[in-house]
Amino acid sequence: MKKLIMAMVIGTTLLAGCGSASTANSSSADSTTDSSEQELTGSVTMNGSTSMEKLATSLAESFMEKYPGVTATAEFTGSSSGIESVAAGSVDIGNSSRSLKDEELEKGLVENIVAIDGIAIVTDVNNTAEDLTTDQLIKIYTGEITDWSEVGGEAGSIVVIGREAGSGTRGAFEEILGIEDMCAYAQELDSTGAIIAKVSSISGAIGYVSLDVVDDTVKALKLDGVEATEENIKSGDYTLSRPFVMATRGEISEQSEAVQAFFEYIDSDEGQEIVKNVGLISAK
Repeated sequence: MKKLIMAMVIGTTLLAGCGSASTANSSSADSTTDSSEQELTGSVTMNGSTSMEKLATSLAESFMEKYPGVTATAEFTGSSSGIESVAAGSVDIGNSSRSLKDEELEKGLVENIVAIDGIAIVTDVNNTAEDLTTDQLIKIYTGEITDWSEVGGEAGSIVVIGREAGSGTRGAFEEILGIEDMCAYAQELDSTGAIIAKVSSISGAIGYVSLDVVDDTVKALKLDGVEATEENIKSGDYTLSRPFVMATRGEISEQSEAVQAFFEYIDSDEGQEIVKNVGLISAK
C-alpha cells in the first residue's frame, strides 16, 4: 500500500511539473513575440506626395506605437521629389501618387502599391453644375470651355485650378485624361489643402483633389453620371483613380529590417484598417 501511495504521489508531481513546463513555454513564446516588437530598432524615412500625407502620417504614428524602438518620419514635397530622393538613397521610401515611369523603374526602383485613390473633381458649393462628361472636363482644362453655362451650370467664368508641375495628382489627372502639357491653368498650387481652400473661396472655380480629402467646404461633381465613391472606383465605373505607391530602391526583401517590418505592418489587418480609415481603397 505504501508503494502504491508513493507511486501516485510521484505521478502527480510529474504531471504538475509537465504542466508548469508547458505554461512556462507558452509564456516564453508570448514573451518572445512581445520582445521582438520591443527590440526592433532603426528608422524608416519617407518623402514625396502631399496627397499621401494623411496615409503616411497615420501609418508612421501607429507603426511607432507598435515598434517604439523605430523612428518613422515623412516629408511631403511632391511625388517626383520623393522618387528622386529614394533613387538617390537619401530616404528609404519615395511616396508617389502616380505609377512610376519607365525611366524611374530603370533606375532600380520598385513600385509597391499600398492603396488606391480616387481623384475627385470639386467646385465651390454654390455651383449649380452637377455632372460633367469626360470630354467636357478635358475641354475645361484645355481652355476650350470657359463658361459654366456650357456644361449645365449658371452663366459664369470657369476658374481652372490645378497642382504644380511635378505633382503626382496633376500627373495622374493629366495622364488619365490624355492632356499632359495641354492644360490652361488660372492658378497652380503646391498642395492638396491649398486646392481645397482656393476652390472653396472662389466662385466658379474647379479643381481636382484626392477623394479622401473632400469635405463640406467644396462640392464634388459626378463624372459621366458617376459619383466619386469607393464602390464606384472598385467597380471601375468611376474612371479618375490612381495608385498610391511607396517606391523602394530594390525589392522590399532587400531593405532594412525596420523598412521590411513597415511594409508587413501595412499589409496587416491593423494597417489595412488605417488605409480604410483615411478614405482609401485597399490594394490587397
